[in-house]
Amino acid sequence: MKLKNILSALIAGGVASLLAPSNVHAATGPNADQFEIAKRYGLEGGERWDYVAYDAVRQHLFISRDTHVQVIDTRTGKPVGEIANTDGVHGFAFVEDLKLGFVTNGRANTVSVVDLDTLKVVDSIKAAGPDPDGILYVPALRRIFVSNGHDGSVSAIDVATRKVVATMSVGGKPEALAADSHGHVFVNVEDRAGIVEMDGRSATVLAHWPLARCESPTGLAIDPASERLFSVCANHRMMIVDATSGRRVAEVLIGGHPDAAAFDPALKLAFSSNGADGTLTIVHEDDADHYTVAQNMPTLEGAKTMALDEQQHRIYLVSSKFGAADPATAANSHPRATVIPGTFEVLEAQLKAR
Repeated sequence: MKLKNILSALIAGGVASLLAPSNVHAATGPNADQFEIAKRYGLEGGERWDYVAYDAVRQHLFISRDTHVQVIDTRTGKPVGEIANTDGVHGFAFVEDLKLGFVTNGRANTVSVVDLDTLKVVDSIKAAGPDPDGILYVPALRRIFVSNGHDGSVSAIDVATRKVVATMSVGGKPEALAADSHGHVFVNVEDRAGIVEMDGRSATVLAHWPLARCESPTGLAIDPASERLFSVCANHRMMIVDATSGRRVAEVLIGGHPDAAAFDPALKLAFSSNGADGTLTIVHEDDADHYTVAQNMPTLEGAKTMALDEQQHRIYLVSSKFGAADPATAANSHPRATVIPGTFEVLEAQLKAR
């Protein structure tokens, strides 16, 4: 399907309103169903998960599974290997020219360095702060940036030396990261409902931008061309922010409790994976100041994170079926629902064939 036709269909099919912040609502038209779940892969295990990431060179999908990482070949849906000893694994960043992957391990307080060809761990970096979580590689800076969830900081790792070279306090719990084309790095601060702008070269904090009407921002993506940030919030909102000033440009309604955002630059689409209601909200960037909800595609309850394949315009999501939560204890007063073993699935969403 040609790109021009794809964009025309998405814009024509999605009928959504984006009004002033005091009166925000969105609706989709009956024909706004240009993406669909095309494939499903079942995987073993009853562990929970966090981020997923796509290695475009090898067409491998990396899936965090609590204490290990499952890697599948997206061409076949079959497992190709595992990465062990990643206690509390969260996220991934790929440095393709070095054939290395970097993996954050929240409970171990380490960042594993993995050979992407063999999936062998070749190094372990002690994190600069407790609970390393979100992670981002910025090629222009040759640095990996890591959100340290329990001490309100973001650290920078030099990919050549594999050493932490700087740490910045961001004043709250950092989540997902994004970067522009000017060396600036941005991070959602979940418990302060804001975005922090950092200079990635000098490792200094430049600005704190509050996100009014946004609860617990987690996922973050950017369109470097229009310099717009897409921050997804637990209370059904995607905030679109000017990355040069922090000005709130727009907000659209999405599903509840998303944990990831992505942006496809060729299609001009922003994505939000919504775990609470099991949907993928797809937002079209009409221009730098106007946005339209093109689709709310059903996924699975709990499918809160995703990975984007920009080349093939595919989205990968994961979830499972859930059982009853374990009894509450003094150490865990709010236990989460258990994962039913044998029900874990990978979903591949792609554009419908025309």
